[in-house]
Amino acid sequence: MQNMKPATAGGPYKVPRQHNGLRSGFLAVTMHAVLLLFLWVGVSWQNNDPVEVQAEIWDMKVQEAAPPAPTPDPAPEPEPEPEVVQPPPPVPKVEAPPEPKEDPEIALQRIKKKKLEEEKAEKLEQARLKKEADEKLAKLEAKKKAEQKAKEEKEKAEEEAREKALAEKEKKKAAAEKLAKEKAEKAAKDKAFAAEMSRITGAAAKGTTGTAAQSTGGRTDGGYRAAVIAKIKSNLNGNFDDNLTASYAIKQLPTGEIIGVRKLKGSGSDAYDRAIESAINASSPLPKKKDGTVESDITADFKMKDMH
Repeated sequence: MQNMKPATAGGPYKVPRQHNGLRSGFLAVTMHAVLLLFLWVGVSWQNNDPVEVQAEIWDMKVQEAAPPAPTPDPAPEPEPEPEVVQPPPPVPKVEAPPEPKEDPEIALQRIKKKKLEEEKAEKLEQARLKKEADEKLAKLEAKKKAEQKAKEEKEKAEEEAREKALAEKEKKKAAAEKLAKEKAEKAAKDKAFAAEMSRITGAAAKGTTGTAAQSTGGRTDGGYRAAVIAKIKSNLNGNFDDNLTASYAIKQLPTGEIIGVRKLKGSGSDAYDRAIESAINASSPLPKKKDGTVESDITADFKMKDMH
């Protein structure tokens, strides 16, 4: 745009001359062309269907009326044109802004932290696995100890049963040996007594001195029996009822050694009877008479009231 020149002092204002007339003409032509284009497009879009015209021809000579013409089917309505779907305009790809570069020091710190966390997690996992292994091992050890203890207890019980059976066997064997020994001793005493009695009897038959005859008795000596009872009483142990009485037959050698004890009548108390029998056996050899002889067979009643 050119600069406007001011009017001279005292003169009229003058409009400066314009030099863009060509541009204005071009714009006017362009606008008219666009207007005509819009009009043409509007006219071409109108859709006027043609009007159907029907005509009937009558013949005056014909008396009868012709049948009416068939009614034509209505014209089908035009199908609507399919709507054209315009594809959406392409969405412009928005590129993500570039990530800012991380500080090397911060990246190093992050890597170290991640490594420490991984090492810590690995240590925890190893500790968990070790704990599970230790628990399994402890269970196995406890089970093994329980089985070993049960085995030892079973072996101990079997050993105790064997020892008990062996002890019972030894006890029975000892009792049998003791009984056999007692029987043998008794048999030996009986044999010795029989031999002595045979010797004494044979000597008396040959007219020997009367010492042997006197040894077998023949005359009762009250003091002798009292001495025998007194010695047996000294070996009696225990406290018993005064009403108890037991009778025993005693066999002895001329030396006073007892070779046989036989219960003739019990007192009714096994304890008292055993005590009297033990006292008799403990009193061997028995006292002799004043003349040095003994009674080979003595029968005595042991009354508890007389034993005090």
